[in-house]
Amino acid sequence: MTAPGPAVTPAATLAGAVTARTVNGSVHSWDLSTGVDGPGSRFVTFLAGCPLSCLYCHNPDTMRMRNGKRMSADAVVEEAAKYGTFLRAAGGGATVSGGEPLLQPVFTGELLHRFKHELGYHTALDTSGFLGARASDALLADTDLVLLDLKSWDRALYRRLTGRALQPTLDFARRLADRGDEVWLRFVLVPGLTDGEENVAGIARFAASLGNVSRVDVLPFHKLGAAKWQALGLRFPLADTPTPTPDQLARAREAFSSRGLRAV
Repeated sequence: MTAPGPAVTPAATLAGAVTARTVNGSVHSWDLSTGVDGPGSRFVTFLAGCPLSCLYCHNPDTMRMRNGKRMSADAVVEEAAKYGTFLRAAGGGATVSGGEPLLQPVFTGELLHRFKHELGYHTALDTSGFLGARASDALLADTDLVLLDLKSWDRALYRRLTGRALQPTLDFARRLADRGDEVWLRFVLVPGLTDGEENVAGIARFAASLGNVSRVDVLPFHKLGAAKWQALGLRFPLADTPTPTPDQLARAREAFSSRGLRAV
C-alpha cells in the first residue's frame, strides 16, 4: 500500500476554513505576474511599509505602512487559493513583496507558511535584505526562493540611493548562502549612478562568491512610477536620469555571466 503524500487543502475547503489564530498585517495590494517575481506565474502580495527611501522607487505608495489596508492572513490566503489551478499549471506560486515584507515579519511568515503548506505553492520572498535579521529560520524554511535586491556595492552610493547602510543586506546574503537557500539577485542599472564598472564588478564578485545565486536580474531603471510620486505630492528624484541603453545592459550582464552567473 502506497503511503499518502502531503495533503494540500483544496481551495474550496480553504475558503471556508477558520484558522486557530488570526494574524493581521498591512497589505497594499496583490496582483498576478509572470517571470519577474519568481518562476512561472505568481500571486504577488504587496505589503505596505519600507525602511528604505530609494531614489528610483517605482512604488512610492508602498513606503508607508499606513498606506495599506489592515487585513488578516485568512483573507489573503483565501484570495490566493482562487488561482491554485492556474498557478500550478503555469509552474508558479506565491510571492510576498512590498514595500518591504520583513517590516512585518510575523505576518510575512504566516503568509509564506500557509501558501506553502496549505496551498502547496512554491514560495518566494522579495526583500532588500536590510531587515534580514528579522527573518526567523522558520520563515526562511517556508521560503523556496529569496529575491534579494542588491542596489549598489559602493557603500556611500548605497546610502545615497536608499538612506540606509549596505552591511545588513550583505550579512543577510551570507546567511542565506550558509543555509543553502536559493537566491535570485536583483540589481537595478541606473545610468550615472549604479552603472560604474567597479560597482557592477563588485556586486558580481560578491554574488559569485556566495554559491547559492541561481540567477541575476539586471533590471533597467525606468520612470514608470513617476506619476505615483507626483500623485503623492512628491518630486521624483531621478526625473532627469536617462534609462539605460541596450549596450549598457549587455555590458552589465556580461560582468555577471563572466563569473559563471546566469544573468538576464
